[in-house]
Amino acid sequence: MSSSNHPGMARIRSLALVGQTTAGKTSLAEALLARSGTIGAAGSVERGSTVSDHDPMERRLLHSLQASLMHFNHGEVVVHLIDAPGYADFAGHALSALEAVDTAAIVINAQAGIEQMSLRMMDWAGQRGLCRLIVVNKIDAQEVDCGALVVRLQEVFGKECLPLNLPLANGSAVVDCFFNTSDHPSKPTQFSSVERAHRALVEQVVEVDAGFVDRYLNDGDVDPRELHAPLEQALREGHLIPICFVSTRTGAGVGELLDVIERLLPNPSEGNPPQFYKGEGEAAKPVRAEPDPAQHVIAHVFKVANDPYVGKMGVFRIHQGTVTRDSQLYVGDGRKPFKVGHLFMLQGKEHIEVPRGMPGDLCAVAKVDELHFDAVLHDAAEDDHWHLKPLPFPVPVHGLAIEPKRRGDEQRVWEILQKLVDEDPCLRLEHAVATNESIVYGLGELHLRTLVERMKEVHHCDVVTRPPRIAYRETVTLTAEGHHRHKKQSGGAGQFGEVYLRVAPLRRGEGFQFADEVKGGAIPGQFIPAVEKGVRQALESGVLAGFPVHDLRVTVVDGKHHSVDSKEIAFIVAGRKACIDAVLKARPIVLEPIVKVEITAHAPSLGDITGDLASRRGQISGTTTLLDGSIVVRGEAPLAELSAYQTQLNGLTGGEGRYTIELSHYDPVPPNQQTALANQFKPREED
Repeated sequence: MSSSNHPGMARIRSLALVGQTTAGKTSLAEALLARSGTIGAAGSVERGSTVSDHDPMERRLLHSLQASLMHFNHGEVVVHLIDAPGYADFAGHALSALEAVDTAAIVINAQAGIEQMSLRMMDWAGQRGLCRLIVVNKIDAQEVDCGALVVRLQEVFGKECLPLNLPLANGSAVVDCFFNTSDHPSKPTQFSSVERAHRALVEQVVEVDAGFVDRYLNDGDVDPRELHAPLEQALREGHLIPICFVSTRTGAGVGELLDVIERLLPNPSEGNPPQFYKGEGEAAKPVRAEPDPAQHVIAHVFKVANDPYVGKMGVFRIHQGTVTRDSQLYVGDGRKPFKVGHLFMLQGKEHIEVPRGMPGDLCAVAKVDELHFDAVLHDAAEDDHWHLKPLPFPVPVHGLAIEPKRRGDEQRVWEILQKLVDEDPCLRLEHAVATNESIVYGLGELHLRTLVERMKEVHHCDVVTRPPRIAYRETVTLTAEGHHRHKKQSGGAGQFGEVYLRVAPLRRGEGFQFADEVKGGAIPGQFIPAVEKGVRQALESGVLAGFPVHDLRVTVVDGKHHSVDSKEIAFIVAGRKACIDAVLKARPIVLEPIVKVEITAHAPSLGDITGDLASRRGQISGTTTLLDGSIVVRGEAPLAELSAYQTQLNGLTGGEGRYTIELSHYDPVPPNQQTALANQFKPREED
């Protein structure tokens, strides 16, 4: 796309297709690309010929594993489109996509109705202040009741969910209800009427503008072409969530959806701007990026990919300014800028070089090692320390120990794991000192299984895995004091450091705090960081059962030093052992992750599922019946009790059940389990 035919910022649209897997997001992306003339014909997920699912693993598994970017022109606008994965295990990629767009399109399967990811993505998009659009797909399927689905959408998401168009009686086409004011006698709709739907839309939109309310009451209607400003306001405020109907199989409604994107969805200056902050912690102040191409650059990296051929690639949304080839951009608070050698827009796996990008554009640069997920790119030194309000990513709690098949490949395995973790904000990698293991944490079994397969298929790295580890934690329940004197003589200069400290519990979730209350220089200031380092080593390695210690405050209160023999290493050892001494006196306990669990299955399995969950120390919080007759069981259970749960669920439901989990909180483990975990722990030998 050359600069001469770029439609300009006011004509940019950005849209993320999100929602449950099997809703048809990838097929919808293909239909939009084909209808806009960008590709000759829509590809097929089953044949592995789609633009967005271009990864070999995606084509083999027949579902998306990561967010894929595309763009196309329609009428007067250019549309940036993101196809996001629908499995809960890959929610990190879907959530990241929300950071890059002005509108979230929640795609819903007309047969299945509102499913778990539909609920989550609607909620997450609302929290981020995005304009929201509901796209009901598969309207031509058998036994579909679109009228009942709209009623259900309004029950779950609110009366602001209103049809923007209506499917005809046989699902072969749709008719617009915003610009059309009356029904066509030869084209009966499935439910409602054009006139009634039009009136509901106009009344909802004019409510945000008192002037239009008066005109509507006096004249009985308002020309929809005059309602652009109040419509955008209603979308921004969540006062209107339009519903569109499509069938990607027949193409019904696809052209009308393109017109909705062009005529009604917001451009970068009309959507709600994301909340940026400048500074760190409590000192951070809110700042605003202006969608002005003439200002200095503010861009946000929402996707990182490590391509074996082009190296590390960062994909970013430009929020302010203009990025061109040869732009000099800083990464966060980095002191040295990088030069944009090539600027791309992505079309699936294709990298299309462009001369510039402006606010609202989604662009990419490659071969820049400093790039990382969530980085803010800028071209002015005063804009360092900018960052976006953090996303509410699900916490990874499924752990898998990974080691190389061949001895000597440890470093290579670690580097490959680090690259894969860099690409997914819901993966976490750590080295367990106590067991000398590399452990990667993810959102579920599918998440981790996919990671291992990617290591083998993409990076040609064979590994051995061990059963998932549970991310237990330790904490203290009392205030206690600890002490250690480290004294070592070995011929020449010795080592000496003595530390007195106090540990005290914090509220659950407050993490770790360190304080220095040493008086009179008993421990010289230059050795306090060494004491803290030793304390952190003790807490990371675990004290009671070998799990990280959380939610406590450690205060150094006194100590001694030697003018000749005191060294950093002495205070590291003294700090670590004094901390261990204090924690063991503070009645430590082991905490286990409790997860929210949602199980979807056929209704006859309800009794077996609830009984089985209760036997796993689980608690049921509620059940919901979906439009297709399936039931969703919601509850909480200890993660440790859900090991290999999918296998058990398959047995209970004849292979039809599926489940998702999300971290809820941490609770103390039962006493007998704590004893068993503590007995298994073998503290490392002292240095």
